[in-house]
Amino acid sequence: MPADTAQSALAERRGWRWLYLGLATVVGALGLVMAVLGVWLIALGGSFYYLLAGALLTVGAGLAWRGRDRMALLLFAAVFLLTLVWSLVEIGGKGWLPAWGIDLAGRVGLLGALLAGVGLAWLMWRVPPRATPRRDALAGVAVAVAALVIVVFVSWERTEAPGGQTLAGNAGPPANGVGQDAGADWTAYGGTNGGRRYSSLSQVSTANVGDLQEVWSFQSGDLNPQEGRVFYSSQNTPIKVGDLLYTCTPTNQVFALDPGTGEVRWSHDPRVPASTMESLFTAACRAVAYHDDGAPAGRPEAVSTMPAVPGAVGPVPRGGSQCHRRIFVATADGRLIALDAVGGFPCREFGQDGVVDMTAGMGLREAGFASNTSGATVAGGLLILGQQVSDNQRRDAPSGVVRAYDARTGELRWAWDALRPDARAALAPGEIYPRGTPNVWNIISADESLGLAFLATGNAAADQWGGNRTAEEDRFTDAVVAVDLETGATRWVYSTVTHDLWDYDLGAQPMLVDVMIDGVSRRAVMQASKTGNLFLLDAATGEPLRPVEQRPAPQGAPPGDWVAPTQPQSVFFPNIGGVPGREPERIDARHAFGLTPIDAALCRISFHRQRYEGMFTPPTDEHAGMLLFPGTVGGLNWGGLGYDPERRLIIANNSRLPNLVVLHPREEVVDQPVGSGGSRPDQAVAPHSGTPFGVTRPIWWSALRVPCIAPPWGYISATSIDTGEVVWSRPLGTGFDSGPLGIPTFLKIATGTPNLGGPLVTAGGLTFIGAAQDNFLRAFETETGRLLWEARLPAGAQAGPMTYEHQGRQYVAVTATGHARFETTPGDYLKVYALPE
Repeated sequence: MPADTAQSALAERRGWRWLYLGLATVVGALGLVMAVLGVWLIALGGSFYYLLAGALLTVGAGLAWRGRDRMALLLFAAVFLLTLVWSLVEIGGKGWLPAWGIDLAGRVGLLGALLAGVGLAWLMWRVPPRATPRRDALAGVAVAVAALVIVVFVSWERTEAPGGQTLAGNAGPPANGVGQDAGADWTAYGGTNGGRRYSSLSQVSTANVGDLQEVWSFQSGDLNPQEGRVFYSSQNTPIKVGDLLYTCTPTNQVFALDPGTGEVRWSHDPRVPASTMESLFTAACRAVAYHDDGAPAGRPEAVSTMPAVPGAVGPVPRGGSQCHRRIFVATADGRLIALDAVGGFPCREFGQDGVVDMTAGMGLREAGFASNTSGATVAGGLLILGQQVSDNQRRDAPSGVVRAYDARTGELRWAWDALRPDARAALAPGEIYPRGTPNVWNIISADESLGLAFLATGNAAADQWGGNRTAEEDRFTDAVVAVDLETGATRWVYSTVTHDLWDYDLGAQPMLVDVMIDGVSRRAVMQASKTGNLFLLDAATGEPLRPVEQRPAPQGAPPGDWVAPTQPQSVFFPNIGGVPGREPERIDARHAFGLTPIDAALCRISFHRQRYEGMFTPPTDEHAGMLLFPGTVGGLNWGGLGYDPERRLIIANNSRLPNLVVLHPREEVVDQPVGSGGSRPDQAVAPHSGTPFGVTRPIWWSALRVPCIAPPWGYISATSIDTGEVVWSRPLGTGFDSGPLGIPTFLKIATGTPNLGGPLVTAGGLTFIGAAQDNFLRAFETETGRLLWEARLPAGAQAGPMTYEHQGRQYVAVTATGHARFETTPGDYLKVYALPE
C-alpha cells in the first residue's frame, strides 16, 4: 500500500475512534443523568429501571475509554435489550393503545440511535480498510436495521389509524328522529336548537367525498393585534338561512356572505374596545342567532324604516326584511345587537336603537369580566343567553344569570339564576343579580314542543375551592337544568358532579334525541361532560333513562372545604374522558411519556410527586399539587356531540390531557384579580380571591413541551345509542403542525392531539371534523371510522363544521382562525368545499 494511502487510512481510523469515544461519552453522560434521576425516582417509590440502565451505561462508557471495547459494547447491547423488554412489558401492562409504537419509540428511540452510532463508529474503526467490502456490508446492515425500526414505527401509525379500532357492532334498530335535523339551511350553532350537528343532506357521500374541493374562501381581516395579551379563537360555526350565510369573528364583527361565492353582502363592526378583550379567557363568537317574526308580507314597520339595501328608497316588501328577519350578535362588552338579516342595519325597535345592554344588573367591576361568547338561542319568540365569567379570579365574580329577551322588542322576560327563586321577579333599584353563581357559558338548547330550554351549567365562582358555596349553588353546579320557556321557572335539575372542585363544568351543548326505552319512544337529553360521562335524561322529567351509579370518590379536601363521598358515574355508555372504554381511564407511572430517557424520567418523578387517586382526586396544598385527569379541557368540551339518527351513532371527540393543579396559600399570592387592578395575561397565579388559596393549573408538560402522558392525546369515537357499545374509536390528529418545543414535525403520524370543536354528521354517511392541533379538515365514514378525505387548512380549525344547500349544490364550511390558548396557527379564514359541478 502506498505511504500516502496508508497515512490517509490511518487518519480515517483515528477519526472513527474519536467519534466512537465521543458517542460513548454522550451515552455515559446520559447514563449518569438517568442514574441520578433513578435514585430520586426510587426514593419516591418508582421504577428501578432508570438507576439500573443509567449505571450500566455509565460503566460502559468508562470501559470504552479504558480500551475494553467488547465489554463496553456488550453492556450497551444489554441495556438496549433491557430497555426494549421493560418498555414492551410496561406498554402491554397498561394496554396496547393505538399509538403504542410512538410510546415505544420515545422509550428506545434516542438510546437506540446513540448505541447504534457507537457500534457503527467502532465497526468503522476496528475493521481494517482492506476489509472494506465486509465493513461496508456490516455498516449497511446496521443502518438498514435502524431505518427499518423507524419505518415500522412510522408506517404502523400511518396505516393502523385510518381504519380505526373497531370495538363492537351497532346492533340498535333504526328509529324516527326528533324532527331536529338541519337540511338546506343550518339555522343554529348545532344545526337546530336540538344540537345534534346532523344534516339530512346527502349529495356529498362516502362514494364521492374524495372529489370534494375548495370552491371559495373568505378572510374577515380580524387578526389579533395584541398577541400574548388577548387570546383569539372565533370558534365560530356559521349559520345559513335562505340566500345568506352568516359568520362572526373574535371581536364580534358580523358578515353576511353569498353562500355560493363568499361575496360579502353586508357587514357590521360593533367596535368592541380592545381593553375589554384582555379580561376574556378567549375572544370568541361561536354563533350569531336568527329570528323570523313570521309576519305576513306587507305588514307595516313600527320603527325600522331604513331601506334594507343601500340605495333603496322608502319601504320595501318583506323579502327585503325590514327587520322581520333578524340576526343577533352578543358582544364582549355586554351588548346584544339586532341587525336586519337582509340589509345589516340596526333594528331600532329592539332595545335602545337596536341594542340591549346586557351589563344591566350585573355590577361588573370591569368590562368583559362577564360576557356572552356562545350567542343566543332563539325559541318561543325569545333570545336566551348565558355568559362566560372569567375563571378563577374571585369568589364574588359576576352572576351566572341566564336571561331571556323578547326577540322583537328586547324586553327582558325572565332571568334565571341558582339563587333566584322567581325568574320573573324584577330587580329592585340598585339591586344586582347574585354574585358568583354557576353560569352557562355554552350553547343553550330548546324544545318548543315541550316548552323547555335546557341549560348546561358550570360551577360556582372559584373553581378549585368551594368551602363557602351554598347548598343551592351546589345543587345547580355542573347540572342540566330544564327551565320553562315562558316563565324561566326551573322544571327539573340533574347534577353531574357533586360539589365540583375540578372545573368539570358542562361545556357541551345538551343534545335532544328520541330513544326506545322498554319499547316506548322517549324524548331525551344526551349530556356529555368533561369527565367523559354521557348522561341520557328524560327531557320532560330529568329522570336518567340509562343507569347511573354513585361511585366512591377519593377523600381529603383542602383546608376549610369538603369532598362528596360519592360521584355519579354513567355505566351504560362508555366513558370518553380518556381512552374510550367501559370504565373511566385511570393512569399510573407507566403512562408517563418522554421523547428522551431524561424527560421521561422527569415526567415519572412528577407523577409520583403529585397526588393522584383517579378522577375526582381533591386539590391539595400539600405535595407538589394534584394531577387532574381528565384535565380542564376534558374529556368533552364546547364542541359538543354529533348524532346520526339513521345509524343510531353518537359521534364524540375528546382530549386526553392532564393538568397539574397547585393550591397556593393566600399569603404567597401577589397577583390581583380582574376588577381590582389585575389583568389575566399578567397573572402568574390565578388569584382565586375570596378563598384561602390562589391556584395554578398548567398542562402536564414534559421538559420538551410535549404532554407527559403517552399518546394518543385525542380521540374520535362512535357509540351506539341503543347498546351503549363503542362501535369504533381512533386517534384524532397528527403532529404535523406541532411537536417538541412547539416545533412542527411535518409528520402525519397519528399521535392524536388535544382537540376543541365538534363534528358534523350527514345523511351521506360522513363525519366531518377539524378540532385537532394540526390544520386539517377530515371526513370519516360514520359507520366504520375510516378516513376518506382530508383538506389542508391555512390555520387551526378549532370550530364545528357545518353544511348547507344552495341552488341545488351541497357545501361544507369550516372556520379556520386558530386558537391562541391551544397554540394552533392563527388566521381569519372561512373555507368552503363542494363537489365539482
